Amino acid sequence: MFGRKNSIGEALAKTRRLLQGRMRSVFGGGDITEAMWEDLEETLIQADFGAEAALSMVERLRQRVAAGEASTAQEVEGLLRQEMLAALRRGEQHPDQEERLLTIILVVGVNGSGKTTSVAKLARYYTNRGHKVMLAAADTFRAAAIDQLRIWAERAGVAIVAHQPDSDPGAVVYDAIRACRARGMDLLLVDTAGRLHTKFNLMAELKKISDVARRNVHRAPHEVFLVLDATTGQNAIQQARHFREAAGLTGVVLAKLDGTAKGGVVFSIAEELDVPVRFVGTGETIEDLAEFDAEAFVDGLFQNGNE
Repeated sequence: MFGRKNSIGEALAKTRRLLQGRMRSVFGGGDITEAMWEDLEETLIQADFGAEAALSMVERLRQRVAAGEASTAQEVEGLLRQEMLAALRRGEQHPDQEERLLTIILVVGVNGSGKTTSVAKLARYYTNRGHKVMLAAADTFRAAAIDQLRIWAERAGVAIVAHQPDSDPGAVVYDAIRACRARGMDLLLVDTAGRLHTKFNLMAELKKISDVARRNVHRAPHEVFLVLDATTGQNAIQQARHFREAAGLTGVVLAKLDGTAKGGVVFSIAEELDVPVRFVGTGETIEDLAEFDAEAFVDGLFQNGNE
């Protein structure tokens, strides 16, 4: 019904095309030169690694070359793959495996980031793994957001609790928790407001929702996922800083990876935010969500197939 599920490698096609053309130029000369290092830095920044992550990675490569680990440009390319993998694995975090009657996951992010669609994809992902999932429409500031989530809940085949627009988001979460218990659900995904007028309002609203969850379920919320739009590249990093301060993030869902050549933003997330990427959106269907896999991601940047 929803078409074939895309892979991480396929979702990275645009980023890979940008990188591979430049990499052939960077490493094609054979010799390790200062010009090679400068070209490599520029290439990584163009792929949206971000200046800090790009410079840190190149500096580590320089140190390894100085230590005698490579003597040709081609060997440096091999070291680059190792450094990319190490950078992503430093921030890797294993999924929450604790046994509990009800797990609550808050999903945060700005409007237009793919947040509501990602909630639906997460619902399908967890349903496919045997969870009984319910959605809470706690983005009550926009009537369209509630309607959109209702449509996606139907597509995902999951229940939803929603109030009228401008209702108290905390009340929505409270009612959703009661509904989960009454109906034997074990996972509640909470769609939160994507745009509030000031950072103070954002923090206050998310704190209120978290407090409601915590008062009614032990140690809730158990996860806080930030949805970032991969097509915005480095602009997403500043968003992430605000949400990390407001909500205590446990992971990132990188949406719309298939629609951009800016997949290198994953390295900025690992380098600057110390928040693991947990899922990536690999396409437009409800099935197109993949657990983040550092090795599959790096392989996807270098492989020649699936263009």
